[in-house]
Amino acid sequence: MWKPEARIRFETSPEAWPSKVQAKNAKLFCPVRYKNLELQTRTWVPAMVPWRATEEGDVTDAVVEWYERFAYGKPGALVVEATGIRDIPSGPLLRISHNRYTDGLRRIVDAVKKASGGETKLFIQLIDFLSIRRRPSREKFFSQFLKITNQHRQALNLTEADDDAIRSRLLELADQDLAAILTEREHENYSKGYRERVTDVELPHILGLPETLPGLFASAATRAKNAGFDGIELHYAHAYTMASFLSKRNTRSDNYGGSRTNRLRLPLKVYDAVREAVGSNYVVGCRMLTEDCVEGGSKLDDSVFFARGLATAGMDFISLSRGGKFEDAARPAVGQAVYPYTGKSGYECMPHFISDDAGPFGRNAEPSKKIRQAIADTGCGVPVVLAGGIHSFDQAENFLQDGTADIIALARQSLADPDWFEKVRSGNGGKVNTCKYTNYCEGLDQKHKTVTCQLWDRKQLDEAGVQLTEDGKRRLTAPRWHLHRQES
Repeated sequence: MWKPEARIRFETSPEAWPSKVQAKNAKLFCPVRYKNLELQTRTWVPAMVPWRATEEGDVTDAVVEWYERFAYGKPGALVVEATGIRDIPSGPLLRISHNRYTDGLRRIVDAVKKASGGETKLFIQLIDFLSIRRRPSREKFFSQFLKITNQHRQALNLTEADDDAIRSRLLELADQDLAAILTEREHENYSKGYRERVTDVELPHILGLPETLPGLFASAATRAKNAGFDGIELHYAHAYTMASFLSKRNTRSDNYGGSRTNRLRLPLKVYDAVREAVGSNYVVGCRMLTEDCVEGGSKLDDSVFFARGLATAGMDFISLSRGGKFEDAARPAVGQAVYPYTGKSGYECMPHFISDDAGPFGRNAEPSKKIRQAIADTGCGVPVVLAGGIHSFDQAENFLQDGTADIIALARQSLADPDWFEKVRSGNGGKVNTCKYTNYCEGLDQKHKTVTCQLWDRKQLDEAGVQLTEDGKRRLTAPRWHLHRQES
């Protein structure tokens, strides 16, 4: 995991919370309405992957309980985790790639509507991702995966040797010597595992992505609507397919890479296909990056261009994140897959409580404010959703009042306390369990372990009916908070 050179310790210690009357009059708890988007409050729980689905991508009781628990806190909107649009193996990640998933997803919808009393709008995040393999052992890489070429023979001065002899010689070399023998891509495949890129246009299925993806997203969106979701969020952020098309590192030469206009072409094409599939009166928004935060990646001016284009195309909201890319991710252990939140860009996405001068709180605020202003300059009023280290009422309210954002998203803080919204709104902010930003949850996510929070996962384990992780050591959801009990 990347760490900043500066080692400044930050603490979450909100100085004050609003009274019930103050909260009622706050912008945070006022409605927001724009085209199809109507929320009772400007509060938002963004998509977080809890690793509770089956290996086949089916909804489980634990998945339903996870979203139900957030819904009891009654945020304005709740976004279901990144859900795969392809009918391919993807581990314990939800899928929406076939009609067989609809009934399970409808269970989430029903649970959230009941738990929130209909106050929380439920969206689902649709994602596409390309193939990625675990880092192989030396023996496996050189015996099975590496294609021997004359370049290898020349570099080793073994021009007449057969493939087996070349493989044997490569196995004898130290890691530091391999960089001079292997190509940059080969060395990455060896040290991090093979990963497809949107620029691998020599592969027919990669070349054809601009033709196949719009239909896949549109079909998934139709299923989401049929399952009862209030809207969808197109995943155009972080390390995945659509963000890779937007990235400045996308050098495709087929009108879908290179210039900003070309890089935006497929995201707009996907949006158009989805809009046609779900109709003009259904919520369709996206999550995108303010910056890639990697060398050669997109900067804020690129994102301003993209946000303007997406807004004028008709998006109902734009949710902003940053970083979280594969390009600077740490080298995984043998047998593990590269994780896109272990490099500097990953830190920008999920900063730690030990940080640099910028600190871990509201790190994405200034870029978000500039993007929001750029959208406003087009004449659109598309709401901008801001996330990133927000944990106190004052932070959230100030970001709304000064024009940084229209909606405030709490990810790690809502995991630490799903009742943050109800506690603050009812004048019980002092009872909030404040996130410490130790990234305990992120560490579990990295290992594809069931995600919980250290503030509650070992509390009240003997509570009647409590669901535990497979090892029986952690809760699956936070203990319930009952407002009427607190007031009695």
